[in-house]
Amino acid sequence: MGFSISNAQAWIATAPLVTPFRIATGQHDQLENVFLQIRTADGCYGYGEAAVASHITGETVSQTLANLQQAASQLAGQEIADPFAVIDRFRPAFAGNHAALAAFEMALLDAEARSRGVSFGALFKPAFGCQPTPRLTSDITIVIGSLEEAQQAARQYAGQGFNAFKIKIGRDFDLDLQRVLAVKQIAPDCSLILDANMGYDAETMLRFVQDLRAAGINPDLLEQPVAKTDWDGLAAVTRAMAGTGTLVCADESVGSLESARKAIELKAVSAINIKFMKSGISEAVQIADLACRNGIRLMLGAMMESTVAITAAAHFAASLGCFSIIDLDTTFFIKGPLSQSPYLDNGGHFDLSNPQPGIGVEPPLT
Repeated sequence: MGFSISNAQAWIATAPLVTPFRIATGQHDQLENVFLQIRTADGCYGYGEAAVASHITGETVSQTLANLQQAASQLAGQEIADPFAVIDRFRPAFAGNHAALAAFEMALLDAEARSRGVSFGALFKPAFGCQPTPRLTSDITIVIGSLEEAQQAARQYAGQGFNAFKIKIGRDFDLDLQRVLAVKQIAPDCSLILDANMGYDAETMLRFVQDLRAAGINPDLLEQPVAKTDWDGLAAVTRAMAGTGTLVCADESVGSLESARKAIELKAVSAINIKFMKSGISEAVQIADLACRNGIRLMLGAMMESTVAITAAAHFAASLGCFSIIDLDTTFFIKGPLSQSPYLDNGGHFDLSNPQPGIGVEPPLT
């Protein structure tokens, strides 16, 4: 079928945050993302979003904007018979800038879906051994901060209906421990993810878990407890957690199909966090398939993404059906229209059982 591109443009959009999004390695004080719009000859639009996390990936907003503007200029006038073939052709231009690659893929696939009158998720097949899951529930993040901030956030989000909490740790062992205990006291039946964002080493992470267990708490998942390249440390934590019911998940360590293979071959993890902004979208499909074929559980996460990328990721998760943990909560930290998704309620529940064509959301052109 295909479509013809009449023009494309890239721009930066900003939005204030409800609170600074603090993790062990840095923080976001506002949303400042790069968007790509593709307009087809028959009047359809496709949108993509690049969420740049310089403190995690080293990418910059200016680099991302320049790469997407260059791609936009090359897209004008092109006939798109197979968007995935176009993605492969452009992929080298985004080396070292996978947030831009994700936006490029997202916009092309959104335009493809809208031109065909199908949802964004309809472009993807279920992962190996899986079935589509149109209803998803996200966790909610408790960012690095004071004990009082953690308590206030836990009360607020528990009141909204959240029952899975992802607590950022890795900066202050004793305060981190107090914050986790406080959240569990406020929401005793919640599932608990601890995300150190590379802030601990294996010994410290295991001591943290030991102290939690002494208090009667067994976390459901430990995310990136050690440095990105500390494969031995990651494997040591995974071995220690075997048989305990606690998953050990790679985030920063796995941003590509190659690194996913390495994590699996080294038996370094029991779960992998897939993010569009780390690998792009088509490679995320390959990582998911590899994980499913090797019995590795999957989380779908995000950088500081607005409703465009978050909703695209929800479509993706619903169609692949392979994600045990949904971590698509960043819109709850954004103020204004970029926080609004038609498929997401105030308690973190996505319902994609009756989706509109494409992603189903459009960013403001500012």
